[in-house]
Amino acid sequence: MLEFIRVLLFIKPEITDMKKIVLALSMMHCVVATYAEKVRVACIGNSITYGHDVVDREVNSYPARLQEFLGSDYEVRNFGVSATTLLTKGDYPYITTDAYRQSLEYNPDIVLIKLGTNDSKPWNVPNKDQFKDDYIRLIETYQALPATPRIILLTPVRCFLSDADINDEVIQKEIRPQIEEIAYERNLEIINMYNLFGDKHDPELMPDHLHPSAKGAEMMASHIAPIMSQQKIATPEILRNGSVAGNAKFNFFGYEGVDFDFKNNPCKLVRPKRAAEGNPWVLRARFWGHAPQADIALLERGYHIAYCDVADLYGAPKAVKRWDDFYTLMTRSGLNSKVVLEGLSRGGLILYNWAVKNTDKVACIYADAPVMDFKSWPFALYSDNYGSEEDELRLKMAYKFFDVKEILKWKKNPVDHARVFAKAGVPILHVVGDQDDIVPPSENTAVFAERLEKEGGKMEVIRKPGIGHHPHSLTDPTPIVEFILRSCGLIPSAPDASLTAEK
Repeated sequence: MLEFIRVLLFIKPEITDMKKIVLALSMMHCVVATYAEKVRVACIGNSITYGHDVVDREVNSYPARLQEFLGSDYEVRNFGVSATTLLTKGDYPYITTDAYRQSLEYNPDIVLIKLGTNDSKPWNVPNKDQFKDDYIRLIETYQALPATPRIILLTPVRCFLSDADINDEVIQKEIRPQIEEIAYERNLEIINMYNLFGDKHDPELMPDHLHPSAKGAEMMASHIAPIMSQQKIATPEILRNGSVAGNAKFNFFGYEGVDFDFKNNPCKLVRPKRAAEGNPWVLRARFWGHAPQADIALLERGYHIAYCDVADLYGAPKAVKRWDDFYTLMTRSGLNSKVVLEGLSRGGLILYNWAVKNTDKVACIYADAPVMDFKSWPFALYSDNYGSEEDELRLKMAYKFFDVKEILKWKKNPVDHARVFAKAGVPILHVVGDQDDIVPPSENTAVFAERLEKEGGKMEVIRKPGIGHHPHSLTDPTPIVEFILRSCGLIPSAPDASLTAEK
């Protein structure tokens, strides 16, 4: 290369020395760019990877679209083979194919493995106890390659077939959990593809109820690409503080979680495989592990997920103080000074009661069917919706209320703080079922949204038609995740976001 530069410097004597140098460096850059090795990506899988029934699969299969999303620094190759199983005793083991042999010869830098769908067939299920061991052996054959590739496991997508050989219940309850166990035990990256297509069949995305169309393949690639291209940065040293105790590890859908006590209160923290820049994190209120799809997707994007138990305190001052201390612990340990607040149902009380005191520390709020006024729930003072006598007693104890008059006079519910949030401009998203008769939106979210708008603020609301208090969240959490990423500045803001987004 140096000899090449020397030649260039003398090819045109009339050009000044500085111009020669600029020309030489420019041409050298072109040569280096031309011959620089690309990151080699091998997509291992069955017919969904191959692109079965995808029009012009060579350009529209998910690996082909992944190439487009990743760009010229990557070289993505499709080693998918239709009908193959992960099981070596399955009816068509992937390891017996030429594609498998070719994928090893390719010596990839990154391996995406998406197998397991065909293992749910009734004649393969009897061998299900071998699935995990066979998967690990497959992984080890790639890990032994000279490139020592980065391994990323993809869960199978949801199957919408009924009365067919491929069984979605087996995929969901037996195959997916085993893949998550492997990711946890071997500290491998994992991407949840199961929730990507929601819980209702869309013929535009899956014409035959099983294989994604070109549009479905594009969705897969667009979900995988930003996770793949995320740079690996150091995860902060958390929980080295002498004031915490325990540190018992657990598997959270393929990610390492830690149970610990802080000031005699049970807490949890789940670490991402690759922390995002700035070490963003989520502080979740109530119902740990319920409807976890948004948490899983945020882990994929590099967020830590934290939990500090404030059960049966209903956002009372004692709960707020507990979160104050927990926030200090997390931020001093290296997590971002701005936290994402997430809460389901009664979790809305602590979310907003803590946030109203700490608006400068809040990146955004995601609340799902949240209680915004305890006069609505658990006391049911506005209508005949379902209250809870047991929770009424506990709430009275937490707030030290002695009679209903004190409750009626209370003006420190979340709905009463709209002006503070409007002034602070905290991004807010609520997901609500429009048939919720436990925490009616008309008494909670709608009241808060109206007051917020009057104060010059705005929020986003995703309404689920015909849905009650349950199920929480969205089967495909993409709208929730994108809201959080936008709020944290990790993806561009949506132009002209409206006050209400109906989904």
